[in-house]
Amino acid sequence: MSRRHGRSTDRGQAVVVVLAAVVLAVVCTVALARFGASVSDHERAQAAADAAALAGTDGGRAAAQQIASANGAVLTAFTVVDAASGTVLVTVVVGASSATARATRAP
Repeated sequence: MSRRHGRSTDRGQAVVVVLAAVVLAVVCTVALARFGASVSDHERAQAAADAAALAGTDGGRAAAQQIASANGAVLTAFTVVDAASGTVLVTVVVGASSATARATRAP
C-alpha cells in the first residue's frame, strides 16, 4: 500500500475481489444446474426405456412408442430379440440422454 499525501492509493480493491467471487459463484451455480439437468434427463430416459420395453413385450412397437411418448421420451429403436420368449430391446431419448432397456414377457 503506497501513500501519497497521507492517503492510500489502494482504493477499490475490495470491489474487484467481491466481483470475482460473485462471478465464480454464478459460474459454479450454472455448472451445477446443467449437471443436475443431465442427471435428471438420464434418469427419465432410463425409466421411459424400462416402461417402453415392458409394454413392448405384449403390445409390440406401437405400445412401446405410446409408453415412451407418455414418459416424455422418443423411441429410437425397437428390436425383437427372441420372438418365442417375447424378449425386446428398446432405446429411447430424453433431451440429450439416451437409455436402452431389455424386457422379456413373463411366463
